[in-house]
Amino acid sequence: MSADHKTTQLDVPLSETARTVTVVTWKTAGVLLAVTALYALLLVAVPRSGDTRFLLSQRSDAFQIPVIVLPSATLAWVCGAVMLAVTAFATVRTARGSRTPLWPVALFALAGLIGFLAWAGAGSPRDLSIVGLIGGAVLWSVPFVYGALGGVIGERAGVVNIAIEAQLLGAAFTAAVVSSITNSPLAGLVAAVLAGALVALVLGLFAITYHVNQVIVGVVLNVLVVGLTSFLYSQVLVPNAEQLNSTTRFSAIPIPLLSDIPVLGPVLFRQPLLIYLMFLAVPAVWYALNRTRWGLRLRAVGEHPKAADTVGINVVRTRYNAVLVAGAVAGLGGAFYTTVNLSQFGENMTSGAGYIALAAVIFGKWDPVRAAFAGLLFGFASNLQNVLSVVGSPVPSQFMLMIPYVVTLLAVAGLVGRSRPPAASGEPYVKG
Repeated sequence: MSADHKTTQLDVPLSETARTVTVVTWKTAGVLLAVTALYALLLVAVPRSGDTRFLLSQRSDAFQIPVIVLPSATLAWVCGAVMLAVTAFATVRTARGSRTPLWPVALFALAGLIGFLAWAGAGSPRDLSIVGLIGGAVLWSVPFVYGALGGVIGERAGVVNIAIEAQLLGAAFTAAVVSSITNSPLAGLVAAVLAGALVALVLGLFAITYHVNQVIVGVVLNVLVVGLTSFLYSQVLVPNAEQLNSTTRFSAIPIPLLSDIPVLGPVLFRQPLLIYLMFLAVPAVWYALNRTRWGLRLRAVGEHPKAADTVGINVVRTRYNAVLVAGAVAGLGGAFYTTVNLSQFGENMTSGAGYIALAAVIFGKWDPVRAAFAGLLFGFASNLQNVLSVVGSPVPSQFMLMIPYVVTLLAVAGLVGRSRPPAASGEPYVKG
């Protein structure tokens, strides 16, 4: 076959590929343009006047940073100009056929956030606490990060873990009951790990052994656990709230000297045990997946199970191991709700956190570190509604409740770029 003929054969696929890449790159510029337009419309339709007070340290810190007072309208419009400049930069790059780097997108997000906070806090007598904003983001990101880590482990082995929501909710319920009975948050934490692994075992039984569609099994498990915990809550926990639904929570453990560092001290070094475990879990999962024999086999099973089986790797056992570990890690995230955040279990208290964790897996491109940062982003969006309510923001409460889900949609649909899941993700393996 001649070279010319080969070129002719490849003409159509190459043009289709180029057209697909163009759509993807224009998507980023389009999202930036839409967000800039909405931001400008907000400033014009609801003008705000006065100053915004930014508090960068707590009153009790050893090192004090004074409150920064800035004119709200001026700061908001300056940030809007930065967003417009970044949008123009992304548009020019896209028109020239180049991808937009990450740093302009990060600058755009930072400018938009500062401008929005300045607009929302205009004229408020309350200080806009940056420590509270970031510290709350870390706190609310706990179930997202643990759930995302569980999702990454499962999918890298070829099992789509749609049941993260069920693992979080089942773990929260179990932790509440065990912690109430034993009066020990640590016992509740261990019980939550076992509960998450139990839900994962059911997922593995149907998805790995009986080859049932993994997405369907995950959705059914989510509905099943919601119904089961709601029934047990109303029939068992409510009548016996004092004995079975009154947990002892983990208290904050300040690290000497480090906890007194302005801004970062209270955020990173004045947290409960579960948050410190999260800081360790992210690098531990990354190391296990990328630097150990177990991780190598797990990734081989997720990419090409038949080839892995050929060289002697037990595909079924490896996938079961991954699913159980993933469920146990997600169980740690479920324990957050009843051993850190609240002192009792509430009906459907996870409120779709498992699905946001699944979005963090996709946003993080199936990498544990990136998925953890995505979970932190979604935790920040969840906490933002609480902070803006405190400073008296004019944004309706219904819109504030939408923030984490809007961020999820923007991240997954517009700013994540091209993501390639493991090749065998969602595919049952039948040994031939």
